[in-house]
Amino acid sequence: MLRRPLVLSLALALASAPAFAEDLMQTYELARANDPQISIAESERLSTRERAVQARAQLLPQISGSASLDRDHSAGVTGSTRRRSYNAQLNQSLIDLSAISNLRAERDYSRAADYDLEAASDELISRTANAYFDVLVALETLNAAEAAEAAFQKQFDYADKRLEVGLAPITDVHEARAQYDAARARTILARNALQDAYQALAEITGTPIYALRALPEDFKPELPPGGDADAWVQRALESNPSLVASQYAVRGAEHGVQGARAAHLPTLGLGVTYSNGARWYSPQPGEVAVSSEGHGIGLTLNVPIFAGGATQSRVRQAIAGRDIALDRLEQGRRAVERNTRYAYQALVAGISEVEARRLALVSAQSAYDASQVGLEVGTRTVIDVLINQQNLFSARQEYAEARYNYLRNRLLLEQAAGTLDAGTVQDLNRLLTQDVTAPADVRQ
Repeated sequence: MLRRPLVLSLALALASAPAFAEDLMQTYELARANDPQISIAESERLSTRERAVQARAQLLPQISGSASLDRDHSAGVTGSTRRRSYNAQLNQSLIDLSAISNLRAERDYSRAADYDLEAASDELISRTANAYFDVLVALETLNAAEAAEAAFQKQFDYADKRLEVGLAPITDVHEARAQYDAARARTILARNALQDAYQALAEITGTPIYALRALPEDFKPELPPGGDADAWVQRALESNPSLVASQYAVRGAEHGVQGARAAHLPTLGLGVTYSNGARWYSPQPGEVAVSSEGHGIGLTLNVPIFAGGATQSRVRQAIAGRDIALDRLEQGRRAVERNTRYAYQALVAGISEVEARRLALVSAQSAYDASQVGLEVGTRTVIDVLINQQNLFSARQEYAEARYNYLRNRLLLEQAAGTLDAGTVQDLNRLLTQDVTAPADVRQ
């Protein structure tokens, strides 16, 4: 069953919501109300559905009418002639297999447009969530970069003081200074990346959002219910909205071929006419009036004989269009199967990766702390501490990316399977429990 978009009243209410959404669900609702791409998809669907209305109109009664009033002054003739007439005509197609096939094709294309809109809605969820997660990863990257910069500055100051008292070589100072300068550059880049991530999110929602919710430090990912990879692939082949839209497009193209071939066949129509007219002659000294009224009914049989080869050309064109639709369907089926398997495998691997990255972060922190103690007692050098600090920065960044990549892969899996909806957003939203706010210099 085709899923419905969010209630319009909710979307309108959220359009005027404050710019500080607190969670993923509120951010998605803002995007649902303000994103131009989903608005374009909705308008395209409405435009496609009108083609079915126009195709049906060709099989319904066609009624027209006309009225005229004129006066004739002939040269050399005394007086004038006035005429008045009313005419009405009704035409009804009785047999037109080409128009019937065209209607069937447009109805299938209309259904395809419904599923294209559903796919666009799924894509909106994915785009919004990815932009949201990009901000959170950029925030953690900036925090790690700032912590690393502060630590490298501390090591540089420490090395500089030891050099002054003759306890450290000049190479330690140069190495510490190089690492400190590199850390400052990374902080600048991380801050710029965070600002761009916020702008990318605002591009979708239509309004800046600076207060978000992130995953807690003790987050432990799990596989969603739904079976193994084969079960997800089967579900995707049955329910993926883009794939279903392609199936309807093939059906529409088949009807298009039938309609093109039916242009060779005769058509039969019913016609009903009514007319009412009058004429007034105005010779001297009197006036003469003549009136008339009539109606008629009849059948019209049109038999196409030769159209210069245009009909056969349209048949060949329709067949080529059908073949294109079939190839696109097959291409889409293969892509859906591949993407579903990849998303499932990435999700399984992501669970192990998150745990591995967490342990790597713990180890990197322990190594850094140990090297810091070793430096104070003389068993480690400044360079050892700098290396461990760099490893700690990388471990923090990779741990953040691994956690949010798990959420991205879960979205990809459900999007491929055709099960992505607001309920999925709500499920992910429950995992985000830690409030985070953009730094003041980023909001400026």
